[in-house]
Amino acid sequence: MSGAPEDGKRASGASVYAMLVLTMALWGSAFPASKVMVGDVPHQVAALLRFGFGGLVMLAWLLGTGGRLALTRRDLARTALAGSLGVFGYNTLFFWGLALAPSIDGSIIVPVFAPVITSAVAVLFFRERTTVMRVAGLALGIGGAVVFLLGVGGPAGGRRLLGDLVFLAAACCWSAYTLVSKRLLTGDPVRATALATLSGSVLLALVALPALPAVAWGSLSGSFWAIVAYLAVGPTAVAYVFYYRGVQAVGPATATVMMFLSPVFGAGGGALFLGEGLNLVQGCGALLMTGGALPAVFGGLPRRKGDPEEPDEVVPERAARTDTTEAR
Repeated sequence: MSGAPEDGKRASGASVYAMLVLTMALWGSAFPASKVMVGDVPHQVAALLRFGFGGLVMLAWLLGTGGRLALTRRDLARTALAGSLGVFGYNTLFFWGLALAPSIDGSIIVPVFAPVITSAVAVLFFRERTTVMRVAGLALGIGGAVVFLLGVGGPAGGRRLLGDLVFLAAACCWSAYTLVSKRLLTGDPVRATALATLSGSVLLALVALPALPAVAWGSLSGSFWAIVAYLAVGPTAVAYVFYYRGVQAVGPATATVMMFLSPVFGAGGGALFLGEGLNLVQGCGALLMTGGALPAVFGGLPRRKGDPEEPDEVVPERAARTDTTEAR
């Protein structure tokens, strides 16, 4: 009889981890799926379609679950700033990078390098806890990025290198958004992100406007619109809600560990569906980035409760929060 509650807890825990794995699969799949989009429409239009529809899906989810939409002027300003940085800025660079380089490059550079940049900024400017392991991880992660870029070659090497540099800029942009979003986006995370996504989509629309007349809308296939629908519902809306439910269940530190599954799914999707790949030097650079990102991120996580060297009242929550990079 006493084993029943434990079995229930194990089942519940297993479902949470399954939900987090599904979330990482959705986020990882966004890279090759978005690459297909930029093959049919300009990258500015692709960004608008994904996040314009994605914002509407999140808004419908919010209203359908009884969420409130009332906004103060302060809320409006904060969501506009968050949207301009995390939706408009990041995705302008993200889709531009996809137009220049294989999706497999972005699926590795952005999710792995963004936490390294976030940790470096947090250490240098936010006075977060620094350890030898964390500094070594930062150095290794940055060195891995350099090796990855040096490995770019072939006939289209110049274009691919430019795309990878754009992906690095996107990672820096997402890192900046991650660092400020805790103060900008407060309250219900679904509401805050839905509003930020919609506000960022307005800016994406302004940038995409000149390219809209050049799109042959009538010739876009049903599979193209299926990809748009998938990206709007899956990686943009459902994955976000699932991720925050996972954070509530297992905590941000454990959820952050799961983030490193995203490049696996992204790179696997690029290789399987688009025939993309990495050369030996790039593969070594990717391993170095990942090997550096892990200690860079987790060397700054708060200690367990009761640790005499880290009192509960000075636990830096930001370290756990800021490294949960969505990189969508």
